[in-house]
Amino acid sequence: MKVAIVCDFLTKLGGAQKVLLSLHELYPDAPVYCLLYDEKGTKGQFKDCQVIPSSLQKQPAFLRHRPKLLVGKFAKAVEEFDLSKYDIVISSNDSFSHGVITKPETFHLCYCHTPTRYLWDWHSEYLVENNLGYSLKSLFVRNLLHKQRIWDRVSADRVDHFVANSENVKKRIKKYYLRDADVIYPPVEVAEIKMATEPPQDYYLIVSRLEPYKKIDLAIVACNKLKKKLIIAGAGSNKSYLKSIAGSTIEFVGWKSDRELYDFYRNCKAFLFTGEEDFGITPVEAMAAGRPVIAFKKGGALETVIDGKTGLFFTDPTTESLADAILLFEKKYDDFISENCRHQAEKFTKELFMTEMKKQVEAGYIKHQEMISHV
Repeated sequence: MKVAIVCDFLTKLGGAQKVLLSLHELYPDAPVYCLLYDEKGTKGQFKDCQVIPSSLQKQPAFLRHRPKLLVGKFAKAVEEFDLSKYDIVISSNDSFSHGVITKPETFHLCYCHTPTRYLWDWHSEYLVENNLGYSLKSLFVRNLLHKQRIWDRVSADRVDHFVANSENVKKRIKKYYLRDADVIYPPVEVAEIKMATEPPQDYYLIVSRLEPYKKIDLAIVACNKLKKKLIIAGAGSNKSYLKSIAGSTIEFVGWKSDRELYDFYRNCKAFLFTGEEDFGITPVEAMAAGRPVIAFKKGGALETVIDGKTGLFFTDPTTESLADAILLFEKKYDDFISENCRHQAEKFTKELFMTEMKKQVEAGYIKHQEMISHV
C-alpha cells in the first residue's frame, strides 16, 4: 500500500508537528505534503522526511513568514496536490489539509486537531483579537472568511473517516461538519520522561508558543501579583509584549529541546496551562514528570487533568481566578502525589497512539475497499 501524509504547515514546532512525526514513524516511506515548509523553523526535525510543499513555497519569504497574507490562497493550493498514486492518504488537519482531492478508491483518513477555529467556534474572538470591526479592510476579511467557511464545510465531505484528537474536538466535528469521529489522543513521549524523585524547586512553569490566544499574560500578571517565580519556555509573536508586562520574578528561557524541557518539568512546583486547547500535550508531559497542573477549566485539559488529584482548575479566564487557584494549590500541595500524575500521563502514550492509529488506518482501508467494490 502506498501512503501519503498531508498536513497544514511545517513552519514551527508544536503539538501538531509532534503528531506528524509519529505518523511518519508509523509510515516512514510516506512523503509529507504541506502548504509551507521551513526547515529552520521546525528545528530540522523533518530533514530526513520527503517533504513536498505546495506551490505557495515559491512565494517571497516575507509572505511565507506572514501566512495571514496568504489565507485566501491556501484552499486552492491544497487542492493542487496530486495524490492519485496513493492507496491511503492521512491528513493531519486543523485548517486546510482535509480538503485534498483523492480518487474514489483512495482511503482518506483525517486526524483532526480541530475544525478551523477562526472560522467556527473562535470566530468572534478572532475578529476581536485582530481588530476587525467594520472598516473596508474588515469587510474584505469577513467576506473572505465567509467564503472559506463554505469551502471548509464542503471539503469536509471529501474525508472518508475522521479521527479526533479528543472528545472535545469530536463534538466540534459533529457540530460543524455533521460527521462522526473516533477519538485517539495525541502521542506523548511518556517513556522518555523520567519521573521526578527529588522535591521541586520553587518555580512555576509554562511551555508554549508565545501567541495571544495562549493567554500567557494571565500567568505573568498573576505571578507578578503573588511574587511567584515563573519560567516561560517558548518563542512566538507575542514575546515582546509579554516581556514588557513581566516583573522581576518572571524568566523567559526561549525555545528548548525536549530533553531540556523534561528537566524543567521535573524541577517545577507545578505547570500552568492558561489557554483553552483542543487537547494539550504539555500538561501531560508535566504529569509524566510527576508534576501537577493548574489549568483553565475548558477544552482538552478536562480530559487529561484530574481535579484535586493531578492538578487544579481555575474557572474563569482572569488573573484573579488563576491567582486564587495558585494560592489554593499551595495550601493543598501535599495532596498531589507524583505517582498519581505519572499514572494519569500513561493513558496518553505515543505507543498507544501508534497502535490505535495503525488499527484505524488498516480497518478503514479494508472497509473502504469493500464499499468501493460494491459500487
